[in-house]
Amino acid sequence: MATPRRRTLLDDDLLARIHARAPQHDAENTFPHADLADLVAAGYLRAAVPTDLGGAGFTLEELAAEQTRLAAAAPATALAVNMHLVVVAMAALLHADGDARTDPILTDAAAGEVFAFGNSEAGNDLVMFDSGTRAEPDGEGGYRYHGTKIFTSLAPVWTRLATFGRDDSDPDRPVLAHGVVTREGTRTLEDWDTLGMRATQSCSTVLDGAHAPADRIYRVLAPGPNADSFTFALFAAFEILVAAVYAGIAARAVELAVASARRRTSRRTGTTYDADPDIRWKVAEAAMAHDGARLEVLALARDVDERADHGARWFAQLVGLKVRTVETARGVVDLALRVGGGASYAAGSEVNRLYRDVLAGIFHPSDEESAHSTIATSVLGPLG
Repeated sequence: MATPRRRTLLDDDLLARIHARAPQHDAENTFPHADLADLVAAGYLRAAVPTDLGGAGFTLEELAAEQTRLAAAAPATALAVNMHLVVVAMAALLHADGDARTDPILTDAAAGEVFAFGNSEAGNDLVMFDSGTRAEPDGEGGYRYHGTKIFTSLAPVWTRLATFGRDDSDPDRPVLAHGVVTREGTRTLEDWDTLGMRATQSCSTVLDGAHAPADRIYRVLAPGPNADSFTFALFAAFEILVAAVYAGIAARAVELAVASARRRTSRRTGTTYDADPDIRWKVAEAAMAHDGARLEVLALARDVDERADHGARWFAQLVGLKVRTVETARGVVDLALRVGGGASYAAGSEVNRLYRDVLAGIFHPSDEESAHSTIATSVLGPLG
């Protein structure tokens, strides 16, 4: 039986336009407003919204496949929009399981709101399990947030921010309040000037009383690890879609390596480098590594869609996927750089940009240390 063709919202012409703009946004450190407009027009920001709520109803596997294609065209654009997709995909996973507490995210996304992901904080290595941001109860079930979030991708354009903070009003029972705020009570710092992924414009966001009313508070949890379905949905969407972006970078690096091998001619042999056994080995090594990463991303996304039973090892599978995919992508880009020769080292070369962009992957949660700790616990048990 033939495998059904995977759905897509990103046609080749759209991807070509986005690809053509990427060098300028990288060079000028600017946000790709035209890319976002094209993606909105294509319905891409509604891709994960269920059809009954006005979206395309894409599965996590379908969304991951789309993100690999978008990242191959423009990694920074893909990573920027990824954060909107993570928030919406998280809500869609919960909705599919009958949990309506995040449904306002889905209806807002269907109405055209652009979500950013405002969780990271400088120096907070507990990531989602604690926060230095202060969450003050408003007395009506909502919260006002005070603190600074870093790496807020889509900083120039977001209209909704999924964020969280710590409520210590009962010192014996502190809680973490997760909710959605608008731009009111926030301030964007113009502090994004980085080695790579420049077009994401992931500026810091200062929360100065930003308000999430009761109907926009979707979880109140105790600090520390937990088994709440929200935590799983968020980790699954984040780790898989981040991995998809880096799998897309690897895919483009393989294409560039192939093009370089076919274009360059050896003065020694008079033949193009695609006939050189050493170059062929490098290109094959890159393609083999990328194939494995891409298939693993899609397979684990499908497992989430189908609610496969990985038991207590689910989080180990998710964090391991992200770390392996990023490290694989780094290796593939390095091989493409070597195949391309000295021209690859030029500031304007695409593989040079990929080399800088792929490094951002090491900074996304979960980092290597956290991932290894999670995986060690899953196979060896907890310390002590």
